Amino acid sequence: MTYAITQTCCNDATCVAVCPVNCIHPTPDEPDFGTTEMLYIDPRSCIDCGACADACPVDAIFPADRLPEPLREYEEINAAHYAGREPAPVLASPTFHPWGAPSFTRSLPADFAPIRVAVVGTGPAGMYAAEDLLLHTNAEVTLIDRLPVAGGLVRYGVAPDHPATKGAGDTFARFHAHPRVRMRLGVQIGVDVTPDELAAHHDAVVYAVGAPSDRRLGIPGEDLPGSVSATSVVSWYNAHPETGADAVRPAAERVVVVGNGNVALDVARVLLTDPEALARTDIADHALAALRDARVREVVLLGRRGPEDAAYTASELLALKHLPGVDLVVDDQDPRTGAAVDAAEPGTKAALLRGVGRETVDWTRPPAPGRRRIVLRFHSAPVEALGAEHVRAVRVTERGAAAGTEIATGLLVRAIGYRGVPLAGLPFDETTGTVPHEAGRVAGLPGSYVVGWIKRGPSGGIGANRACAEETVGTLLADAVAGALPKPTGTAQEFRRLARSRSGGGLVDARGLASIDRAERARGREAGRPRVKLATLPELVAAARGGRRRLRG
Repeated sequence: MTYAITQTCCNDATCVAVCPVNCIHPTPDEPDFGTTEMLYIDPRSCIDCGACADACPVDAIFPADRLPEPLREYEEINAAHYAGREPAPVLASPTFHPWGAPSFTRSLPADFAPIRVAVVGTGPAGMYAAEDLLLHTNAEVTLIDRLPVAGGLVRYGVAPDHPATKGAGDTFARFHAHPRVRMRLGVQIGVDVTPDELAAHHDAVVYAVGAPSDRRLGIPGEDLPGSVSATSVVSWYNAHPETGADAVRPAAERVVVVGNGNVALDVARVLLTDPEALARTDIADHALAALRDARVREVVLLGRRGPEDAAYTASELLALKHLPGVDLVVDDQDPRTGAAVDAAEPGTKAALLRGVGRETVDWTRPPAPGRRRIVLRFHSAPVEALGAEHVRAVRVTERGAAAGTEIATGLLVRAIGYRGVPLAGLPFDETTGTVPHEAGRVAGLPGSYVVGWIKRGPSGGIGANRACAEETVGTLLADAVAGALPKPTGTAQEFRRLARSRSGGGLVDARGLASIDRAERARGREAGRPRVKLATLPELVAAARGGRRRLRG
């Protein structure tokens, strides 16, 4: 028997590190690691030890003969990755196997003095950096977030129907109560505390602030009511406290989503999934209520290019094909679409659409009653959102029609990518939406570093941040050894007092965060759900304070 890696693979390569026979590829040392959609197990080399499944932070690895029905095809997907390749050589004992030559990229002196590092942002990028520092050095880490709760993208970016992916948050949460960690949540750097003040109290600062904004379409009518960003939709169904309960109104029968990346697929899937299935997740209460009342029966995904160049990963497309009660359809309006699918090489994205129904959709008619469906429309881009006081349709390009065609909709969602925003006191590249850096070191600011999307742009999932953080932390430590870090003038306790005085009473520490977690899980138990999120800033802060009162009493 062999194991197989499935849909929720996060690419953080924890499984690679524990595999005793080197049968999981690509590894972080291989050229295609940075571009692969997922990792794969070689069935010819796997010895069925299960170490990879035990180590996987997102429960993506299963014995091949026990794969659930929707995941059965991953046994073939894993095997196909190695078709025509020689398996890695293995010696007689699986404990001693040939790896690459040992490489020691870091060298810390025995008398390396403890350093105090602030990590701004508690999403995956920030937590991988904190984990690296805590496990491999004697550093003290201050975790800072502008929200009074930790989690970042794991809490507010992962779709509620992907609970295994959210499991990565449990891996990070074990560091929240680490004896060398101080949590200062509810503090916004650049607003409550300046970067200079933060730097004055720490030897180094690592910014992991992500890419919180979205890219615009640049078309007439884009700012009409009913035209929203995928960022808003994702925040809405994930109970982000800065997104109101009425930020999204899924009242139309048809929704048009511009883009065909994984976020676009997430939005389509959540809008069409049976609300009773979503009621078993941690979806926001207000979103669940709205979706129960919604009339959405069709979501159209617009892709500017063809199916061979789609931005979604193969695993997320495969998940759509198994969505209960939802049909997947390819709009056959452009002959290039069908031709690309028919001519696609096995294993490519276009080839995955073989067997999916094709239809030349009549957009003058409303969605058919009785069924729900997702329509993939390739070689088509929006040119104008139409409507007077609210979006009523979107005009899109169509081959052979100079004026394009109109698709009636009451909700237009742009899902064409995220973008970083400037942070006061740090340099910023407007073209790339990132902070200029050298291997993570912020240009012109000794002691300041970046990691994650603000460093490399909005690319890569959760696991991609592990290697990114390793590079940044390596640069930071090299600077520390070289004596290049500025000496802090303030203490950790002085920073705590500063943060508390500036936060307006909203500062949350590790005990407060644990209290929020208990409160949400308790609400979840009452509703038969994993948790019910507190959806406003006052609710989160009140839950944190309530925990402190109980502890003091």
